[in-house]
Amino acid sequence: MTSFNLETYSQSLIDFITASPCASFAARTLADIYRSQGFKPVDATKPWPRGAGRYFLCRKGALIAWIVPTGSPKGFRIIGSHTDSPAFKLKPTPDSFSPDGWGQLNVEIYGGMLPNSWLNRELGIAGIVYDRTGKSHLVRTGPIATIPQLAPHLDRESANHLKLDLQQHLRPLWQVGGSSRKILEVIAGQAGLAGADEISSHELYTFDTHAPQRLGTTGEFLASARQDNLLSVYSATRALLSLVDLDFQGDNILISAAFDHEEVGSHTETGAAGPLLEQVLRRCARTTGQEEAFERMLAASSCLSADVAHSVNPNYPEKHDPDTRPVMGSGPVLKLNASQRYATDAAGWHIWEDAAQRSGVKTQRFVSNNTVTCGSTIAPMTATRLGITTIDVGVPILSMHAAREMCALSDQVEMTKIMRAYLQK
Repeated sequence: MTSFNLETYSQSLIDFITASPCASFAARTLADIYRSQGFKPVDATKPWPRGAGRYFLCRKGALIAWIVPTGSPKGFRIIGSHTDSPAFKLKPTPDSFSPDGWGQLNVEIYGGMLPNSWLNRELGIAGIVYDRTGKSHLVRTGPIATIPQLAPHLDRESANHLKLDLQQHLRPLWQVGGSSRKILEVIAGQAGLAGADEISSHELYTFDTHAPQRLGTTGEFLASARQDNLLSVYSATRALLSLVDLDFQGDNILISAAFDHEEVGSHTETGAAGPLLEQVLRRCARTTGQEEAFERMLAASSCLSADVAHSVNPNYPEKHDPDTRPVMGSGPVLKLNASQRYATDAAGWHIWEDAAQRSGVKTQRFVSNNTVTCGSTIAPMTATRLGITTIDVGVPILSMHAAREMCALSDQVEMTKIMRAYLQK
């Protein structure tokens, strides 16, 4: 996992995205990766592991992995990311039947998606179900549904002014002919259960089943679903794994924290605004046996908050700052905002530039056009909850929050190099 060769890296990234149709699958895939590299799973209900080693804690759609060095660590070096992406989530009663015999799925919108980008796509369903005994099952179908767009002959204005009713127009079709089969019967079969009545509860999401695809004259770009924010999850994972052969030398506990629910605000048990990371840090600090170890270590810590960034879209140049124009393929991006919607300050800016210089990577910056509001990330919440320097960064992409997004693969490799340098400091 230490190779940053573009070709092998790109294929591994594609495999990771394909294996992670939703947050629950992303967390399981990460757990399998870390376990294969000698990281030991931690049970939060049991005593915390002591001493140097490699560990990970998986909770629902989130996973935190860390490396504890020998001696008495002085602080934490953290990379934060998130596993979730915009999608349609099945409602508790997911079936609807039209008078014409269509079977439709009742869904609600998860995250700030671009609904029109989900039209006319082959959709699968993935997520987690609990059976009557309380056992959880990860389930994933093949292409099973689609949201067909109305033909322009029936709506002459749609070519220029597409207007979608979020309740009526975005229900996926999945069967026709008057069948009364329920979607949970299909899901039960995927889970190995006898029938739908064996399902006690579920969290199920649609996903685009079209495989990731390289494009460009040399395959330099990647088009796929869920780049926001599996790109950052993967680069953080590769950066941490590239340091496992250093025999646990160093002054810091090295951490990759992949949270869930960023797309809906992060204020959950497994979100960045929740207690999960703080609990891991606090319990790690306790194992040092030193009084005020947690507070002392926090004062010497920082966090690289990695989420994707906006590349300049040449079809909409007016939406970007006229003088600060990050472009895909020109390097990872530092994100800044005067209103602190991005948490980067001058101290964090220096940390980023130092890591970039040591890794030999050229970087870019993003700042909003004053007439266009920007998004936000987990960084302000992390900085507020932990009181540590937090830096907002990301690889530049296009079509953010669409069903399929686009990045330059070279940026992804370069981001991993900076992350490694940041952790290794």
